[in-house]
Formats: sequence, C-alpha cells, structure tokens
Amino acid sequence: MKQKKRKIAVVITSRASYARVKSLLKAISKNKNLELILIGAASLILEKYGNAHMIMEKEGFKINEKVYMVIEGENPATMAKTVGVGIIELATIFDNYKPDIVVSIADRFETVATAIAGSYLNIPIAHIQGGEITGSIDEKVRHAVTKFASAHFVSNEFAFKRVRQMGEPEDTIYITGCPSIDLADAVLKDPEMKFKFFEKYGGVGDIIDLNKDFIVVMQHSVTTEFSHAYEQMWETLMAVDSVGIPAIIMWPNMDAGSDRISKAIRTYRELHKPQHVHFFKNFQPQDFLKLLLRSKGIVGNSSVGIREGSFLGVPAVNIGNRQLGREQADNVVNVDYDRKKITQAIKNHIIKNQRFPSSHLYGDGTAGEKIAGLLSKIDIKVEKRFTP
Repeated sequence: MKQKKRKIAVVITSRASYARVKSLLKAISKNKNLELILIGAASLILEKYGNAHMIMEKEGFKINEKVYMVIEGENPATMAKTVGVGIIELATIFDNYKPDIVVSIADRFETVATAIAGSYLNIPIAHIQGGEITGSIDEKVRHAVTKFASAHFVSNEFAFKRVRQMGEPEDTIYITGCPSIDLADAVLKDPEMKFKFFEKYGGVGDIIDLNKDFIVVMQHSVTTEFSHAYEQMWETLMAVDSVGIPAIIMWPNMDAGSDRISKAIRTYRELHKPQHVHFFKNFQPQDFLKLLLRSKGIVGNSSVGIREGSFLGVPAVNIGNRQLGREQADNVVNVDYDRKKITQAIKNHIIKNQRFPSSHLYGDGTAGEKIAGLLSKIDIKVEKRFTP
C-alpha cells in the first residue's frame, strides 16, 4: 500500500530563519513521502527588512501562505503583540491546511507563535536547534518551544543533554546538526562568486574591493538591553572606523531596539561619510557565506560568527551578551561594548589571523537530509512520556 505523504508545515519568519533551514526545505521537497507547506511570516515578507521572501521565491520555493503579523515600534510591547497576531493568523492557516507536523525554528521570538498555534490544534511540533544557551529572551523562547515540541532535532551532544534534562523523552531527541551548516559545507566546496556582488545586491556606500582585506559587521539589539542599542552599535561602528579596514555592514533584524541600531548606522553614515564602508539589507544565504568566507572576519553579535563561522574557520569578534553561553569554537573571541576592546580584538584576532581549523561543533553538512528522513518515518505524537 502506497504511503500517504506527510504534510510538513514550515514557518519562516526572518532572513536568518530561512538560512537556518534552506537545506531542509530542499530535502523535504525532494522526499517522496513528504509534502512541504511553506509559510512566510513576520520580517521575512517586509520590504523594510529586505524582502527576503523574494529570495526564497527566486531560489525555487513556493510560499503557500504569507502572514503579516509585525506590529511597528521595535519595542518589547510590539514584540509581544506581534506574537499574539501570529498565533491568531497561524492557527487559522494550520486549521485550514491540517499539516501532520509543524516545524518550529530556533529561538526567534516569533517562533513561539508557531509552537503555540500548532500545539493547541493538537499538531505535533518538531523543533530545530533546541537545547542551546544564548543571552536575552531568546533562550527562554527556545526552551519554551522545546516544551511544546514532540520531536527535537538538535545540533550537538551538549544540546541533546540539555533537552534531556528538561524532561523530554530520550527517543524524541535526535542529534542531526544544524541545517545552516549544510550551506557552509556547500560554500567550502564551491567558494567562487560567479557574479558581480555589488551589481546583484546594490546597497548603499562606496564599492570596496572584495579581493582585498575587509570585514563583515552584523549586530542586532539585545531585547533585555534594547534601550542601549544605539550606544552599543555606536561603540562597534567607532571601532570599525578607527581600524580603517573596509567593511560590509548589515542592517539589523526586527527585535526590540532595532530602530535604534538603524539610527546609529544612519548617523554614522551621515556624520563620518566613511569611504571604506558599504551597507546592505539582505543576501541569498549562500552568497552571504561566500562573502563571509572571503572576509578577514566578522564583528558583532550574530550567531553566524559562532555557528557557520566555526565551520568555515572565519575569525569572529563576538560583542556583548546576545550569544552568552553558546558553545564556541576557537574562531571566536568575546568582548564587551567598548570601542577600545573591540578595536584591539579586530586587530589581534581578525587582521593578524588567517583561518581557523573547520569545526563540526554544529554539524557536518548533512543535517537537512537527516531531518527530512526522520520527518518521513518517525512516530511523532503530541502526547509525551515525562521522565526524570
């Protein structure tokens, strides 16, 4: 008897979330036992944050539904309200499509709406990247989603142990690695840019020579410190400016305080008129990793420096508390929001170093296929057997 296809609903809420699961989306689409239901939501579908959904569509993915759920304001109250709208809208979509499994990704605050809506409709939740530790409210979201989830696809042994310690049955936890590492693996195998970067992505600022030394700057606000986001970003910008190395600076995500980071970037651009900096909103995931691989290193507080950066061996200067507690490889050095310390770290850790050995701390490049295979065959149920 022919097996009925399992309907897998995946909710993508940001450019980062897409990069996290692109290889999984491909693997689900190719699996004869699975049917992909793709939902674009939150900042993914907004022009303000780079229209990342258009990149997905150009790369061949059909978005079945779009959820406009973002409440303007970039503060804690609008984050909470955004989650509320997301629950309402996603509950309707899940009720209409009736997926067999809903996939929830990592720790973005919007993803808790995915877990809540699916759980109350008695749809099993599969969670990717559970069991990790980070700063801010992200860790609470991640652990909350873990408790909603019925299957856990974790990055490494450390994450496995934490999910187990939270009372999740051992046979529901699978060490698969992180799908974002799959893209990093593909980039290591084919690092060439077969296109003109600035013509493809535009952006604002001076054109810099990507064949010479440059750094990537990617910094987001910390939800519990959002009122300090402007000053924190300013310290980073002043450090980059003082070093004088050409830089690619990315606009922030939509967390509370992101408008303050954006203001700091605009103020820096207007007052200092840097001749060695270019500003971008968004890239295709693999193009960004190719850019990162070409760079001398990455500065800021994005997890990409810790996760993909460790696999690529790219030096990373991690600033502040946003990634506090996350397992790190030798490519990462940590500093506070202090321009002198950031400057010194850029000089000593990035400019003086070449590449670090590739680390498999977050996977070996096969996570997407592993997770798709498990989604097609595991006995996933809403009920849990709570064990000590």
